[in-house]
Amino acid sequence: MAMDYIVDKLGGRIAFGGDYNPEQWPEEVWKHDVALMKEAGVNLVSVGIFSWALLEPEEGRYEFGWLDRILGLLHTNGISVDLANASASPPPWFSRKYPDSLPVDADGVRQSYGSRQAFAACSPDYRRAAAALTTAIVQRYAGHPAVVMWHVHNEYGCHNQPDFGPHAERGFQEWLQARYGGLDALNEAWGTAFWSQHYYDWAEILPPRRSGTWVNPTQQLDFARFSSDALLECFTAEADIIKANSKHPVTTNFMGFNMGLNAPVDYWRWSGHMDVVSNDHYLIAADERNFQELAMTADLTRGWAQGKPWLLMEHSTSAVNWQPRNVAKAPGEMLRNSLQHVARGTDGVLFFQWRASRAGAEKYHSGLVPHAGRDSKVWREVVELGRALESISEVAGSTVQAETCIIHDTDARWGTELDSHPSEDARNVPETRRWHDALYRAGVTTDIRQSTDDLSGYKLVIAPMLYLVTDEGAAKLHEYVEAGGTLVITYFSGIVDENDHIRMDPVNGGGYPGAFSELLGVSIEEFFPLRSDDAVGLSRFGSGTVWSELGKATGAEVLATFDGGAGTSGAGTSGAGTSGAGTSGAGTSGAGTGVDGSPAVTRRAGSAGRGAAYYVATSLGRAGLAELVQLLCSDAGVEAVMGVQPPEDVEIVRRSNGTKDWTFVINHSAQDVEVPLDGVELLSGTATGGTLNLTAGGVAVVATPA
Repeated sequence: MAMDYIVDKLGGRIAFGGDYNPEQWPEEVWKHDVALMKEAGVNLVSVGIFSWALLEPEEGRYEFGWLDRILGLLHTNGISVDLANASASPPPWFSRKYPDSLPVDADGVRQSYGSRQAFAACSPDYRRAAAALTTAIVQRYAGHPAVVMWHVHNEYGCHNQPDFGPHAERGFQEWLQARYGGLDALNEAWGTAFWSQHYYDWAEILPPRRSGTWVNPTQQLDFARFSSDALLECFTAEADIIKANSKHPVTTNFMGFNMGLNAPVDYWRWSGHMDVVSNDHYLIAADERNFQELAMTADLTRGWAQGKPWLLMEHSTSAVNWQPRNVAKAPGEMLRNSLQHVARGTDGVLFFQWRASRAGAEKYHSGLVPHAGRDSKVWREVVELGRALESISEVAGSTVQAETCIIHDTDARWGTELDSHPSEDARNVPETRRWHDALYRAGVTTDIRQSTDDLSGYKLVIAPMLYLVTDEGAAKLHEYVEAGGTLVITYFSGIVDENDHIRMDPVNGGGYPGAFSELLGVSIEEFFPLRSDDAVGLSRFGSGTVWSELGKATGAEVLATFDGGAGTSGAGTSGAGTSGAGTSGAGTSGAGTGVDGSPAVTRRAGSAGRGAAYYVATSLGRAGLAELVQLLCSDAGVEAVMGVQPPEDVEIVRRSNGTKDWTFVINHSAQDVEVPLDGVELLSGTATGGTLNLTAGGVAVVATPA
């Protein structure tokens, strides 16, 4: 595994460091930098990510002197390098010389240079120049002893996607021809009989630019898929040049759940092209449970890595610069964040950036070396983190233990973000987060995978809002239940196929949830989405928000029905930020909604009495969802990591290599806690004596025989 290769190059230590931009500073600062890196225990830095303008001051003329000097200095001081090919941000001279390389927005307006990543993915000029730059860099540094890894581009799709310009127009037409073969197939897939949209020539097809009203939804989906593939072509072209000249692993940094329909990159499709899966993660300060969102994103990254160790390429030591209110991290929060990622599978903890900038748009973004310098909270915590990572390096190479899986398909997520739907509140990511949060609170570790993956190793699988599902994905979930697995499917799932067509018999109808009606033993005839401030009562599991339905059980046991006479939901808002915590302050929608007595939660047993398929027809509140999760875990035989639910806001995750276990206990609460755990606590080097005592905000890593 490529991550093993990097850890081995680092002497068996977890990677620790971040983006290093020496070009921002006078050379006399560089020696001071490497001395501080050694003090903190830094062993890996990323260099050159945004250096194109300095490396190639004019077309075809390269200036490598400064890069030679800094790589030599880093190597002399025992610090390894993740070297970038610098293709992320073309310099102003390039954009001025090749103006049609700049991206065009959905209104047809060409964007300017002056920020970063100002390029159109399908621009032949950009691709040619990026390839030439990559070739020059890799041929010069492939054998450099400091280099252990290659970093292609930076955060693909961020800030400049999707592009709606003429290069994208031609590329989209070619992509569609390859996908559909002929226009008859495209017209059928896009449903162009609606609104007189039939195409007779490939040249008639445009990107989904701004129009008078709603643009064809399948066209929007296909353009998102194309935009992701166009960027992937850029990555693979540059990665192939590197691989032809070097044996070091190649990566690019993903961005967690950030890449929705309006910034589309399908990381499931990309991950197979990565030697090392790496990810950037930043807390949203306004999110009351951002530590749980961090855990969910780390679980997703581990899914892209197919359960293998991965690399945290960027996070922040404290505040960022790009949120409305850039809240600094509390004492100890950086350590908790970092060890959360390690607990969930990373073998490296890197930051943006090494030294906080003194100029530019990100000058208020925190760094490992803050503006205040060494005499600061941040620097003291950086040194503490370096020592902590050194003390737990033995966990490197181990894997996370999980019996439960959440399904998160990119197309299903993008599909829920299309317009003209029953409710704008019915979105895949917020519902996914509610389920992850409920399992997190129960002390159950979850993997995140696709519907088409092999799910046979999981006792419990949750599919939140799998709106769009392929025939293959639906068949895999059917097979999972028939093999004895316990599956949960929520509302607005199985509704459409990969072309966003309703799954139904055009003559006889059939009802929702299309792909899963038989599996679940339910038939839904009409959606009754709720108003933003409404809640609907249930006969069990409290109440729900966002959604209700009129339907019947056709073979399932009804565990709860809709009951308009219940009280307020206690469900919280539907957005991802609060994850359903707290109370909504909403009243019920009451009798007369048309759904009273319809099934809200059902269970259908699998064949031969093995396995079960549950259906949840609303967005349950926190208490109701906790009750249901307890029932599901009991039914599936899933246990919390410690066998019991952990104290509130205490995170417990276990990694193992088969002979040794490492249990991470992270206390996000303001209370001291006790956890029954016997072993050696690696951060302090002491035995727990059977009980781990953890202070408020504290962290522990306990090693035990497997």
